[in-house]
Amino acid sequence: MNTVLSFLKQLKQNNSKEWFDANKDKYLTAKDTFETMVEKLIKDLARTDKQIDPNLKVKDCVFRIYKDVRFSKDKTPYKTNMGASFNPGGKKSPTPGYYVHLEPGASFVAGGVWMPAPDALAAIRQEIDYNGAQLTKIMKAATFKTYFKGLDEIDVLKTAPKGFEKDHPMMDLLKHKHFIVSHPLSDKQVTGKDLETEVIKICKAMLPFIQFLRTAMDKEE
Repeated sequence: MNTVLSFLKQLKQNNSKEWFDANKDKYLTAKDTFETMVEKLIKDLARTDKQIDPNLKVKDCVFRIYKDVRFSKDKTPYKTNMGASFNPGGKKSPTPGYYVHLEPGASFVAGGVWMPAPDALAAIRQEIDYNGAQLTKIMKAATFKTYFKGLDEIDVLKTAPKGFEKDHPMMDLLKHKHFIVSHPLSDKQVTGKDLETEVIKICKAMLPFIQFLRTAMDKEE
């Protein structure tokens, strides 16, 4: 992955169409390297998580490097990372899955569900209300704690969500609007020979968490 990080470092310093067009060969080499890894991860994840289709296409997982700047103050045209989402049904599926993000100094592996639709969010909160002890047990497991401290603290409510008492024993979980866990990867890990093995280990550790979310969303009416 040296070629990937090297290209992304240069892109961050020269984020313009002129530079990108002049260095298109470097981009294509980095893109090919990343997509080769994604193809291998699809097969490996399918062996770990039976809901991941081993025939999932790389293009259905990888995100474009081109930014949508229409509503952004930052008008630089390109993302300075490469990312791929591994979900049943591909990156556009709302089903909980996994995400791999490569960026110099800021790489990570994550999983769960980002910005669930209102009905899905309600279903997850209901499952926590009914079976919160199960989720707590999952998050206290040694394998899980090896990689994750808990849910990522992103956009958390300051008060109890509608329909729940503020002293609910699972309030720390119920306040979340996204249900994501993540583990950072150093540049040394990203460029090391064991990157794919490490990514699979992290995904295996979060699988029970992913399955809890899927079960909750499957109950959505």
